Amino acid sequence: MHSPHDPYVRVRGAREHNLQDVDVDIPRDTLTVFTGVSGSGKSSLAFGTVYAEAQRRYFESVAPYARRLIHQVGAPAVGEITGLPPAVSLEQRRSAPGARSSVGTVTTLSNSLRMLFSRAGEYPPGAERLDSDAFSPNTAAGACPECHGLGRIHRTDEGLLVPDPSLSVREGAIAAWPGAWQGKNLRDVLDTLGYDVDRPWRELDAKDREWILFTDEQPVVTVHPVREAGRIQRPYQGTYMSARRYVLHTFADTRSRTLRAKAERFLTSVPCPVCGGSRLRPEAMAVTFGGRTIAELAALPLSELAEVLAGATGVAHGGGAGAEPVGGEETARVLGADLLARIGTVTELGLGYLSLDRTAPTLSSGELQRLRLATQLRSGLFGVVYVLDEPSAGLHPADTESLLGVVDRLKEAGNSVFVVEHHLDVVRRADWLVDVGPLAGEHGGRVLYSGPPEGLAEVPESATRRFLFDRVPAPAREPRTPTGWIRLTGVERHNVRGVDAAFPLGVFTAVTGVSGSGKSTLVGQVLAGVSADRQAAEEAPGAGERFCATVTGLEAVDRLVEVDQKPIGRTPRSNLATYTGLFDTVRKLFAQTGTARERGYTAGRFSFNVRGGRCETCQGEGFVPVELLFLPSTYAPCPDCHGARYNPETLEVTLRGLTIAQVLDLTVESAASFFAGAPAAERALSTLLDVGLGYLRLGQPATELSGGEAQRIKLASELQRTRRGHTLYLLDEPTTGLHPADVEVLMRQLHGLVDAGSTVVVVEHDMAVVAGADHVIDLGPGGGDRGGRIVAAGTPREVARAAGSRTAPYLARALGG
Repeated sequence: MHSPHDPYVRVRGAREHNLQDVDVDIPRDTLTVFTGVSGSGKSSLAFGTVYAEAQRRYFESVAPYARRLIHQVGAPAVGEITGLPPAVSLEQRRSAPGARSSVGTVTTLSNSLRMLFSRAGEYPPGAERLDSDAFSPNTAAGACPECHGLGRIHRTDEGLLVPDPSLSVREGAIAAWPGAWQGKNLRDVLDTLGYDVDRPWRELDAKDREWILFTDEQPVVTVHPVREAGRIQRPYQGTYMSARRYVLHTFADTRSRTLRAKAERFLTSVPCPVCGGSRLRPEAMAVTFGGRTIAELAALPLSELAEVLAGATGVAHGGGAGAEPVGGEETARVLGADLLARIGTVTELGLGYLSLDRTAPTLSSGELQRLRLATQLRSGLFGVVYVLDEPSAGLHPADTESLLGVVDRLKEAGNSVFVVEHHLDVVRRADWLVDVGPLAGEHGGRVLYSGPPEGLAEVPESATRRFLFDRVPAPAREPRTPTGWIRLTGVERHNVRGVDAAFPLGVFTAVTGVSGSGKSTLVGQVLAGVSADRQAAEEAPGAGERFCATVTGLEAVDRLVEVDQKPIGRTPRSNLATYTGLFDTVRKLFAQTGTARERGYTAGRFSFNVRGGRCETCQGEGFVPVELLFLPSTYAPCPDCHGARYNPETLEVTLRGLTIAQVLDLTVESAASFFAGAPAAERALSTLLDVGLGYLRLGQPATELSGGEAQRIKLASELQRTRRGHTLYLLDEPTTGLHPADVEVLMRQLHGLVDAGSTVVVVEHDMAVVAGADHVIDLGPGGGDRGGRIVAAGTPREVARAAGSRTAPYLARALGG
């Protein structure tokens, strides 16, 4: 029995995922870092066991009726945990935030600013005082009725909708209309309505052209299709939709990125004429504070907003009194002081260049992570365990230093901070280290070491030990010689303004810079955009000029491949085997067995996504939802197939002694041995092993994969292709979520692509990776408006000597300089 004042969190018998009956003691009130290779089990211990148990205990104290309204994780597979305080989780959220989400909403700073305007704003004479909701563009009370609070409206015109007026409607003059049957239907409806669809567009009456393109009417007529050879087509009721209505409807409602992008080509975006882009109703815009509207204040960088508020409220930056507050109201002083303190924590994390109205989708993952951390810092909690998921992910080494300062403050406030982390600077700052391993999957799941960091030096089987203690500079490598250059002149996108950028071909290029400096904009949007537009030039001639004045050198590139960290699928039905095409090979092999041939089973029989071979009770899911009164729905293994996903008849077919369900349960490493001699399967499995994913199960649902794992699966899928021509590979922070040992494996693959004649461009913060590049482009010097310029470009050694570069000192250290 442990004392209630026991200073340790003691975990006994943890068996979550691959953990092998783990016992570990972790001291409270420390910065404890969990390390280990990807898939070793460190997240299963920190999040799946410690945090999950803390959350479960909290929910035990919540009323059952309220409990069903909260998403809960299940009880972890663990024998006992003692000494566990309440816990707060800050996991990386990989889902894309919506267009209405902004810096202000993520940090809740917008709520405080709206309250300031509501209670202490200067209203026009006789105006009624407004509730704080009236100052939000995301509420019915505040949103401009014309643009619904978006600030911009989309318009189109005849020139966009009909690029070639010499064509007739039947020949496809209305380029904005859909293709295939849907487009034919609209042309047939128009013909039935009496419009001439065979005359050149320019010869039609202006009034007819206006109606065809812009009417809001949707007449329904009986269409008698022209009889085609060998096909009987019956009359049907067809509804007309104008070109403008179709484009706006598609742009607003489609979930297809391809259709949305096509619709966007026929639209122009302009500030809303009613609100002028402020997104608010006129009555809210009539209220000012310190002589400015809420929209004007929300557009200021946070560092500048703090100065304006300090002057207007009489609260100095340091918290003391300044000038007399507006109207002399104590309300302004109290609300202003709270707002200034909240802004202070965000600027402390180096985000003072952001404005409250900056939309969340335009933020990098590093910026989003730090905004959430700043919000937690202001909460004032103590005696809590903060469990952080790779907080340094997406951060430049300079930003990591400010992050560590905030983590120290959380600890000094009387909290325990448990961090799952790969960044060695964070690992070195730990008070306590828990190293999990030694390898991934079934070869991991053991705690190799738990204690002060220096003690890990005595654990030879730890994959972390070598990187932490054997500080060997990167071996000098002669940079490759470029075979050509892609030159972008006059780049204009977000904070990248008027920049000329040159990317060498046939080499490995790293793009560096602090968070928000414009790296992802330059590579992920501009370079990717102009490359994609050149490939689709026949479909959309002239595209790409929206980013740059001129582009040269792209003719040497035959293919563009973007390898991002977006999920490989959004449902558990997507998995490693289906994404890589391996499942097709496996199903064919099962269909070729003697039992399958006797029964007439085709490859389709072995898919869990279609009727026939799957278990119909769970429809191939392997589990069924269970409704619990007053509790959230939970899931249980299917009572018929017990999680196998297939019906008994399908499971009677075996391939070398294994059923299709057992094959899906194999790890990539085990499957490589099992399928030895089957070339198609061997090729897919060997590329997955080459990128370090041997520990994943073939049937592991896509929803369980991290962003880094998804990215490496995409890379493996690309590696197994037969290479054709010169390929340009673009990767945004490919080492995110990877242990240094995994980074070495990944870099071997990427440099192999370059050696085979392709070009690789990575946005990267890992200085070991940057030191091994052939060419470096460093953006900055700061973030936001203080960034967006190329500070230095050249070989790693040249950039490491560049004056004014915030990357240079860290790169010099990695190079041993």
